[in-house]
Amino acid sequence: SLVAPKNAWKTLGAPNGSDAPSVPPSMSIDKLLPALLECFGIILCGYVAGRTNIIPATHAKGLGSFVSKFALPALLFKNMVLLDFGDVIWPFFFSILVAKVTVFFFVCVLTLLVADRESRFSKAGLFSIFATQSNDFALGFPIVEALYRNTHPEYLQYIYLVAPVSLMVLNPLGFAFCEVQRRRTGEPQQQSKLQVLGLVLLQVVKNPIVFMVVIGVISHFLLGQKIPAFMEEFVDGLANSFGGAALFYLGLTMVGQLKKLTRSTVVALILLITAKLLVMPLICRGMVEVLDRGSRSSMNHSSLSNYAFLYGVFPTAPSVAIYASHYNMELEVVTSGMVIVTFLSAPIMYVSAWLLTIPWMDSDPLASALQHVSFNISIISLFALVWSVAVMLLSRKFHRIPHIFTINLFVAQLLACVGMIAWNFMAEQDNFLGQVLTFTLLYGSLYSTYIWPGLIALSLLLMRRRKEVNFRPGLTVITGWGVPVLAVSVLLLTGERLPNTIDSAFFYGKTQVTCTSVVLFVSIVLCGVSLTLLSRRTQDSHSLERGSLSDSEEDTHTEQPGATGSINTGVTLTTPPFQQCTSTSCLLVEEEQKVADRQNTDIQSTRHVLVCLLLTVSLLANLSSCLWWLFNKDPGRLYLELQFFCVVANFGQGLISFAFFGLDKHLIISPFKKRLVRLWQGWGQEVTGSAASEEIRLTCTQFLTYHKEQCVRDIVHKKRCGQRSTTEAFLGSDMVRWLQSVGLASDSGEALAYGWRLLEGGVIQHITLEHGFQDEALHYCFT
Repeated sequence: SLVAPKNAWKTLGAPNGSDAPSVPPSMSIDKLLPALLECFGIILCGYVAGRTNIIPATHAKGLGSFVSKFALPALLFKNMVLLDFGDVIWPFFFSILVAKVTVFFFVCVLTLLVADRESRFSKAGLFSIFATQSNDFALGFPIVEALYRNTHPEYLQYIYLVAPVSLMVLNPLGFAFCEVQRRRTGEPQQQSKLQVLGLVLLQVVKNPIVFMVVIGVISHFLLGQKIPAFMEEFVDGLANSFGGAALFYLGLTMVGQLKKLTRSTVVALILLITAKLLVMPLICRGMVEVLDRGSRSSMNHSSLSNYAFLYGVFPTAPSVAIYASHYNMELEVVTSGMVIVTFLSAPIMYVSAWLLTIPWMDSDPLASALQHVSFNISIISLFALVWSVAVMLLSRKFHRIPHIFTINLFVAQLLACVGMIAWNFMAEQDNFLGQVLTFTLLYGSLYSTYIWPGLIALSLLLMRRRKEVNFRPGLTVITGWGVPVLAVSVLLLTGERLPNTIDSAFFYGKTQVTCTSVVLFVSIVLCGVSLTLLSRRTQDSHSLERGSLSDSEEDTHTEQPGATGSINTGVTLTTPPFQQCTSTSCLLVEEEQKVADRQNTDIQSTRHVLVCLLLTVSLLANLSSCLWWLFNKDPGRLYLELQFFCVVANFGQGLISFAFFGLDKHLIISPFKKRLVRLWQGWGQEVTGSAASEEIRLTCTQFLTYHKEQCVRDIVHKKRCGQRSTTEAFLGSDMVRWLQSVGLASDSGEALAYGWRLLEGGVIQHITLEHGFQDEALHYCFT
């Protein structure tokens, strides 16, 4: 917690050290939390419906078409007709426009300079759209309505003015980059530059949202800001259906998107999230501060700049994922980023809205306000960390690298939360020894949370170079706790305690801030260098793995011609039942285990890299805060915003740890999922048992009669399962793709459901009967 001492709060609270003006707040912060709960509750319902396959992906597409082609165009048409252009503060509108264009071109140019030549144009186009197109209507409008409905209701109309900017101005530029990428990759139907331009313009004009905005503006002047009575109810019915349906559809689109996240997309994802949730709101607010200086809007200038900041925090619209899917480019980054940005935006919006009301508070309670925030976030984070540590211990991963370092990070975060809770009770007491002991616990553990991200990143790098470097985990653990203890010892011996301060960050004044800066700088450099080298070695190892994989595939498929003959002659409905593999050294089981271990290792490595990157962002914020305070006598109100972010980042680290490690797949998710499936199946059998069994019987009969022989010829291969024994088997992932290719399923969700019915009907089974039907590298056979 890097909070300015009490004598600095007068500077932050009001200019020239005077008391804060008694100006009423411009937003209703008490109504924001219910609005966030409403929006994200509907999103969660949609996610659950999609995750449990209550609404399959094919049905979700229909709902998405209704939302984007009927409900949203009707909503835009209605509001464009009723919009009062006389009340619009145009400098604010142009400020947001300039901010969006600035972020768009910044991301575009940076991507063109950094990305590889093979895909830099598609990345530049889609990443720029990702950073600038916000979910204005489904998420943005309810939040703006909750904040400003009673104080500034005219702010709602800016949503309908600003949103078309991306759709009609910036998105076409991104589409043009994607079309250029298509031409460079040598896809068929080469087109001239003029044809590409015409195609992009045609896509914009055909967009029903853009079309209805234009029609709405024309109708605004023709109809005199009034919708005719004969069509008013019809338009209202479509427009009012947008809110809940759009949020529900957003939850449906999130199902399975994080599975597409790979280590190679992590760095791009972190940079995009930073651009969308940090750079965009700051530039929006900065542009309003610079451009909106006219006398007409001077009274609402501060309120408009705060509104611009909140607008910049709105998450990315799900339509960006549709663009990526249409061009089949950068789908992993865009879809994963959409999910992460959406859920990160909720706490950021709430924190930002509360923070922007602080300038109207008196200067005296500012320090205690942030102290209370530290206390509250520490309590929440403490519960999350206790859970995460328990999961780590029960899963028995703590003795393996890098999990042995991760649990040390959890312990350090837990002790930091305990220290802050204790400091909240000890700070105002006249007990010097108690304050020193509490400070030692708090900052010893807090410095340790600063050090561990760099050490975890270094351990990941050294694991890749284990053959070249003698890696000693014990030395790393000693460093992770020894450096913080040494730093705190130096403070206790050389620092001068400031009198009458309740802020732990300034308990030893300037010496403490300098020491904190050094620890932060060392950890940031260590983490940055390690992750950079790790990324380079990962690319090299992936190329080697692809080479070795192709060699093994050639060896495996040399036996297929002979196998095909035996399969074709031996498959009939009267074949003897397959004998499940009971050998403890079955080669197919060993192959499955190797694939599972490799996937799990890659997932765990990706999680650690992602956690290190997120924590490094918080370290950069803390370092900026320290340097800002050291080199500025008058930090200003923006420094206060940075301080609040640092408080949440320091004592909310446990929430990040819980998000990535608190829900262990084998310990929590899989057992819970299995129990939920059993309950669901039991309930379903009670209600529709005969109907379900009839569906399984019809599916199995249809498959055996018309499709089994073709399936055997296409995907079943003879494979060696022992030293002298072979079996005919296929992979679950191959069956999923085959079902889609022959038209028995339209997507992977339907293919999985079809495979489950074949398994329930006894047509197929896993070779060891240990797994249900899954879209993974698991071996199955026909019974």
